[in-house]
Amino acid sequence: MEIRVLSPDLAAKIAAGEVIERPASVVKELLENSIDASARQIFVGIQGGGIDQIRVIDDGLGIPFDQVDLAFQHHATSKIATDDQLSSIGTLGFRGEALPSIASVSRLNLITRCQSSDVGCQTIRDWGFSEGVTPHGSRVGTSLTVSNLFGNLPARKKFLKSSASEAGKIQDLVYRYALAYPEIRFQFESGGRTKMSTSGHGDWLEAIESVMGSVTSNQMLYVSGEDSDSGYKIEGFTGAPSLNRANRNNITILVNRRWVYSRSLTFAVDEAYHGLLPEKRFPICIFNLSIPLSEVDVNSHPTKREIRFHNESKIFSLLQRSIRSSLISDSPVPLVHSPDMGRVSGDVSISGYKPAGIYSRTSYSNSNGKKSDTHSLAQAGIGHKGGYTDSQDMLSTVRNVIPKLKVIGQINLTYIVSEGPDGLYLVDQHAAHERVLFDQITEKAASRTSQIQPLLQPAPVDLTPTQLEVVDSHQDVLRSFGFEFEKFGEMTVLLRSVPNIIKPDDPVKSFIDLLDIVAFERLMRKKEDAVSASLACHSAVTAGMALGKEEMTSLLEQLERTPNPHTCPHGRPTLIQFSNYQLDREFGRR
Repeated sequence: MEIRVLSPDLAAKIAAGEVIERPASVVKELLENSIDASARQIFVGIQGGGIDQIRVIDDGLGIPFDQVDLAFQHHATSKIATDDQLSSIGTLGFRGEALPSIASVSRLNLITRCQSSDVGCQTIRDWGFSEGVTPHGSRVGTSLTVSNLFGNLPARKKFLKSSASEAGKIQDLVYRYALAYPEIRFQFESGGRTKMSTSGHGDWLEAIESVMGSVTSNQMLYVSGEDSDSGYKIEGFTGAPSLNRANRNNITILVNRRWVYSRSLTFAVDEAYHGLLPEKRFPICIFNLSIPLSEVDVNSHPTKREIRFHNESKIFSLLQRSIRSSLISDSPVPLVHSPDMGRVSGDVSISGYKPAGIYSRTSYSNSNGKKSDTHSLAQAGIGHKGGYTDSQDMLSTVRNVIPKLKVIGQINLTYIVSEGPDGLYLVDQHAAHERVLFDQITEKAASRTSQIQPLLQPAPVDLTPTQLEVVDSHQDVLRSFGFEFEKFGEMTVLLRSVPNIIKPDDPVKSFIDLLDIVAFERLMRKKEDAVSASLACHSAVTAGMALGKEEMTSLLEQLERTPNPHTCPHGRPTLIQFSNYQLDREFGRR
């Protein structure tokens, strides 16, 4: 087979395929160039899902007349100059491939002017071929129009999705950058209609409201944390557990303000919400991780979407602990609203509250009560100086627990009706008791103080293969909770003792039921949590069980003392609230 050198045109098209996968790739590269050029206002407009046209206009530094042609050469960049700079890249772009790659697969029109020039210039590129650079009237900044994307590559074009689908990907991208840079004013149009506009005031919550709406922004909890040894910091907002979605698309992770995808860090977010969300529900959140540039490799993926960390486990731990501590300390009781008082786009049925734990537009307050002026966001990037708190300190702060409740009665032998200082509360007796027992069981197992009740006579227990697998893989954990047993044949164990929390009438059935529950809950991350949750669920009072007033009062008092009283171990709410305002409104008093 003959070896030949590819023509420059063909080589450029192949190289473009590594950078430009779809219209959203074009927008990403151009947005990053605008941000790197210190733009304070960025306009993005698309037609036909970005396939027909993409326009990105900014008020950044612009390109000098004599460097416009150079900007369209491969590997031409103003971002880095030496090998040493590769180990500490602080800009979003750095490879010098964006403009030549885009120009090789589209019709491109660039108009630009830098501050030092009295007049701007224009260049038009058809599939990579230049029509020259000519003077052109322009304000300071850069305007780029990309038309007929992949018009010279029909094979690539046919693999694009529908215009609506491609537009959705671009919209999602612009929204993420608007969240990452609240001090930049973003405007996004699709098909001539404005889809989003941010103020650029540097207020992060205001940007969240512009992108996600006020109902969502009003339910965001402030998160901050710092690892003093490494210098790693985190700041952001995460949704209260009742604000959740059916997928992970609303988890936005920024590393040094670069939007990235990281399976490990997404898993850290999942872990932080472990036991606070129902199965297959995921949070809404946005975080920025400030990490020394030398600790991050942003050059490990063709589109810079994925990056590598020098110490990923430490970042994982910081993110998980910081989110978890905010959720435990600040999560509010879900407030039930009538339909005309607002819901979250049909996806969350208990919503629309703004509790005291949510932070105002004028200042963010961390868990130690410190405040920081929101204007510092624009001055110091996304994080505010001096506002970070060590995660361990945050865990010891006063949290917004449920108020003291007075028992009124019971509904359907399932829900405890109670009165609080700010309204009516309904408590799910099973979920509440499950939470109380879960925390008690977990604490005792961790301290190895589980109370054991020996059986009068060892009881043989015949197991299925699945149950036997649970026993084999969880035997150390089961023993730490108070189960004592030994093998008694191939498929049988001899049960000698059980935790005293288990009802004494049929310990064998309780043991088998627990193994079945643990086997079913294999997706639970920690074996200890799986056993604790199963024991709590199996031992808690059930729906349909009549409770006396003293029993209900005792249960509520125990719930108030638990570290996380708002959900059961499986993520279901333990209680919901009807505010005094809503009660007055429903009865025509307001």
